[in-house]
Amino acid sequence: MAAAVTRPGALLTAQWRRLVMLNYEVDPAVLRPRVPRGVELDAHDGRHFLSAVAFQFLDTRLLGVPVPFHRDFDEINLRFYVRRRADEGWRRGVVFVKEIVPRRTLAAVARIAYGERYVARPMRHRINLPGEARSGADAPEGLVEYSWHERSGPQRVRATVSGAAETPAEGSHEEFITEHYWGYTARRHGAAVEYHVTHPRWNVRRADDAALECDVEAVYGREFAPPLAAAPASAFLADGSAVTVHRPTRMRAR
Repeated sequence: MAAAVTRPGALLTAQWRRLVMLNYEVDPAVLRPRVPRGVELDAHDGRHFLSAVAFQFLDTRLLGVPVPFHRDFDEINLRFYVRRRADEGWRRGVVFVKEIVPRRTLAAVARIAYGERYVARPMRHRINLPGEARSGADAPEGLVEYSWHERSGPQRVRATVSGAAETPAEGSHEEFITEHYWGYTARRHGAAVEYHVTHPRWNVRRADDAALECDVEAVYGREFAPPLAAAPASAFLADGSAVTVHRPTRMRAR
């Protein structure tokens, strides 16, 4: 596995791999209270989306240094899409509703460094993709599943994929979901920060069967229960790549 390259301003490098992306259409009124100051909601063909994204976080390094016992782990997050006008044009990014990881130290570092809404929960995965080592003896072919445990019981994100991986077409829905390279976080007193995430374009594979099986109201909040109760508007598996997450900076008022 090739290691991510540390660049100037980089805080974290890693491999993000086998990203299950379940995408739900949502009323923008549900999202507006969570939009940080200085950015606006982003839409594709006039539609707004929430995405449940689950993936493997591998070869994790802080400032180029491997983190003992915290290099490889899973993450599951719920996010929506925003944009901000900058000097060079639109910066397309995401805002996270919640991010779930398996270790308390990981959650604490992410909350301090980026102000994100990380929590720690017991997690596991089952993956059985052609040409790869199977994770989970009972995983049927094509399954990619990430699960975690809440007080109310087990929760999971799953997809069964087929077909060859392809680069999303220019202007496509898949490109919109995968090609957002900035993170935005609201801080206290109305301030907001942004950080840059860099990676090459990802190939995607269609998911024939996919679901978020979750106590949505307990995990994410009552307002997200209606959109996430519906079948996803789209679902696919992105292959992922090396990524670099840069240091957060306070946004300048415009």
